[in-house]
Amino acid sequence: MGRPRRPLLDRERIATTALEVVDEQGEFSVPQIAKRLGVQTASVYHHVDGRDGIVELLRERVASAIDGGTLDLEPWDAALVAWARSYRAAFAAHPRAIPLLTTSPVRAPGVLAQYEKAVGRLLDAGFALADVMPVIIALENLVLGSALDLAAPEAMWELADETATPRLARALDAVPEGRADQAFELALTGYLAHVRTLRDAP
Repeated sequence: MGRPRRPLLDRERIATTALEVVDEQGEFSVPQIAKRLGVQTASVYHHVDGRDGIVELLRERVASAIDGGTLDLEPWDAALVAWARSYRAAFAAHPRAIPLLTTSPVRAPGVLAQYEKAVGRLLDAGFALADVMPVIIALENLVLGSALDLAAPEAMWELADETATPRLARALDAVPEGRADQAFELALTGYLAHVRTLRDAP
């Protein structure tokens, strides 16, 4: 028999399988991925630098759905809003990956390149250098929290006795469908209002 037309194992297949496992379980192990791929654990290590390498493959795969072109929009605040919405959608598709990715340093070149572009966009817009990373990190906190909220049940509060919490019951009854989207837009609006004052400060 000749060689297979494509390798039995490559970084793309490892990333796909790892993301499937994380989407199902919220965690992964290298032996678990190897077993699902039908290979020895050592074979996986030939393609990635252990568990940390797989985490970075996951980061690149999830972040590849973020539309970096949004950062080219004008004006700068429209670019930030569009980037935030694309970022949220990418991570909302894989909410169980969020705790894994937010507790590991960012090393993936493709992801770092997008941060580089975001930093450049803010500097070009007139932000002080010291404000740039806080602006980006605050946006990420907003985006990732909202992505997790999208994965939560629509009814997050269960009231066994509404007479004990009557105001809460009324407030919950007044919430329309799509509470996660509404909350995201509210937070994004407040965030932008403050960020504009940072940019315009002397």
